[in-house]
Amino acid sequence: MTNPGHPEHAGAVRLYEPEVLDDPAAFLEELRRKHGPVVPVLLDGDLPAWLVLGYRELHHVTSQPQLFARDPRRWNQHDLVPPDWPARPHVTYQPSVVFTEGEERRRRGGAIGDALDEIDRIELTQLCEKVADAAIDLFSGDGQADLVPQYAHRMPAQVIARLFGLPEPDVGTLLRAIFQAMNDPANRDEAEMQVGELMGRLVAGKRARPGHDLASRLVTHDARLTDPEVVYDMLSLLIASQDNCAGWIGNTLRLMLVDDHFQMDLQGGRSSVAEALNQVLWKDPPAQNLPSRYAAQDCELAGHRIRRGDMIVISLVGANADPQVQQGHTAANRAHMAFGHGEYGCPFPAPELAEIISKTAIEVLLDRLPDVHLAVAPEELRWRRNIWNRMLSALPVAFTPTMGR
Repeated sequence: MTNPGHPEHAGAVRLYEPEVLDDPAAFLEELRRKHGPVVPVLLDGDLPAWLVLGYRELHHVTSQPQLFARDPRRWNQHDLVPPDWPARPHVTYQPSVVFTEGEERRRRGGAIGDALDEIDRIELTQLCEKVADAAIDLFSGDGQADLVPQYAHRMPAQVIARLFGLPEPDVGTLLRAIFQAMNDPANRDEAEMQVGELMGRLVAGKRARPGHDLASRLVTHDARLTDPEVVYDMLSLLIASQDNCAGWIGNTLRLMLVDDHFQMDLQGGRSSVAEALNQVLWKDPPAQNLPSRYAAQDCELAGHRIRRGDMIVISLVGANADPQVQQGHTAANRAHMAFGHGEYGCPFPAPELAEIISKTAIEVLLDRLPDVHLAVAPEELRWRRNIWNRMLSALPVAFTPTMGR
């Protein structure tokens, strides 16, 4: 049933059908072939939206915040979203930097970028090595592990929590609350409240006694952020880093364990890790499609009439696969859209720091467990079934048991 206010979506493609989830990449390419770079689609619940697959078109959308804005309260379908809508977190306004616009976005985004840029890269690498070793110690003597929950999901949040300056006794509490919020819908509200309280105490403490950490840099920045702003922005940074970095680590480990090109290097140098990380960002980026832009006024996009308040779903993986971009593509090319683009892309230098976390996690694992291999056939690996993310449900491996360090 088509929304009567959106006649352009008569017969629009439903993005929640089983064939979409079975092979998202193939489905998106079929959409491109049939409909071009911008496609009228229906989200779960038959909510109309526009899916942007073209690299050039996505570049245009993400470069024009005055036309395609970020605040989800602009969405003309917002009142029709059911409470249990799967993508509701993406479209629920929070007073964080994620949903700010204009000068407010630049003020808060600039503070985050400045604070991140002060992180010492060598110290970050050493911290990642320490966290990775501790995680591997927990299963290295077993001879088997599931690298998704036991490793990939444990790395980013532990590193970020320590960069924030969170006291060591609170790190474990924070991690448990984050995983509960992400994986236990029945207790999500309680877990999110616990995370917020931890962050609130941390920020208040840094305001009283600043240190040499990310939270302190934010509360003392010239942008004059309030405590609630710092808490919301740190939570946004933590959630984005955890989900995307964990997915990047897991997807890259899978690639290196199943692809002959990378398997040849597992016993030798680690130069192929950087190549594998980049290939994943082109082919299997953790964030695939984002319901994250809203037309600020009536306009046109690739020959389609876009109405004020319409949702724009930007397809990062679709743009990466655009044939115009793939011509002359090389393994070293970093022009992918995996980190987004424009004012709302990952703030500098977040992509660089995320690569340090992911690359170090993979290198330490391969050094510690040099004969690690899949414990199941590659075709038995399963992905989470949704259109928004590309992440493994599990990555079972086996290896020669070793003593912890």
